[in-house]
Amino acid sequence: MSLRSLRKQIDGIDRTITKLLNLRAKITLDVAKTKRKSGMSIYSPDREREILRKLTAINKGPLSYSALEAIYREIMSFSLSLEKPLKIAYLGPQATFTHLAALKRFGSQVSYIGCDSISEVFAEVERSAADYGVVPIENSIEGAVTHTLDIFVDSDLKICAQIILDVSHNLLANCARDKIRRVYSNPQVFGQCRAWLQENLPRAEKIEVPSTTRAAQIAAKEKHSACIASILAAKVYKLKIIASYIEDSPHNITRFLVIGKSDAGQTGHDKTSILFSIKDRVGALHDMLLPFKKYRINLTKIESRPSKKKAWEYYFYVDLQGHQNNPRIKKALLELESKCAFLKVLGSYPVGE
Repeated sequence: MSLRSLRKQIDGIDRTITKLLNLRAKITLDVAKTKRKSGMSIYSPDREREILRKLTAINKGPLSYSALEAIYREIMSFSLSLEKPLKIAYLGPQATFTHLAALKRFGSQVSYIGCDSISEVFAEVERSAADYGVVPIENSIEGAVTHTLDIFVDSDLKICAQIILDVSHNLLANCARDKIRRVYSNPQVFGQCRAWLQENLPRAEKIEVPSTTRAAQIAAKEKHSACIASILAAKVYKLKIIASYIEDSPHNITRFLVIGKSDAGQTGHDKTSILFSIKDRVGALHDMLLPFKKYRINLTKIESRPSKKKAWEYYFYVDLQGHQNNPRIKKALLELESKCAFLKVLGSYPVGE
């Protein structure tokens, strides 16, 4: 078949795709009207997961899953913007890894608000200046982001989704590697690149800043300075990539949470996060965990944090498999509440990637 004939086929397919996308958009507007009448949340992570699961099941290639997901991420991003002009707050500024995680989940068709701190992300959502927020919660190398855990104690916001991001770190600068005297990045990133820096830049001063983007901004202006940041930061701040993939572990994954004012529905593949404090007595923590064993509920994470209100008083952050509306989980949480001093269900949400 000739090139002209093949291109003619593609043109025909593109016309059909355009018609179908517009038809989908019209139905999306009807969905938005129905949601508004019933008071439902615009963003439905459980519905998004269902769509991607069904598409994966019918996809026979050669389109890869990641390509299909990227295409539909933008389709769903546009659908969200049709239903309501969404605003997403994230730990900024532009080109941080939290920004990349937000783009991965919400696409390019919504508005983004870069915040200077995790507490500011929570505040933007709490006062409805943003519809949802994206914050880091843990890294596979450095562990929990404790500041996020601490804010949940007093916040009424819910976890409605999670985002898993493969993180690769890059050394960026506008000078040669042997001319670098200072390296800027945030503390978590320095911890993830410790061995590489010791081997390759042992004499360079390591200076901590609030974000990788702030590091890129400084490195772009200062002589003999570099930063550790994303490739997006290199593009935005016009820096050269001196070295790529400098993280000490090839499996460097960061988990982010989407926070909002409503819970996500059940998908059958969910996670629930809770926060509780225990009464000060011998064996108290052991007793708190017994209901989960009794009802055969798997705990995937447990993290302790000082309450900061009373010496030697702790809160425990727990992730468990399943949705809070599951009958077994309901029973376990009721028993836990009767034993502990304080219990808060932070949200149930799709496990995701």
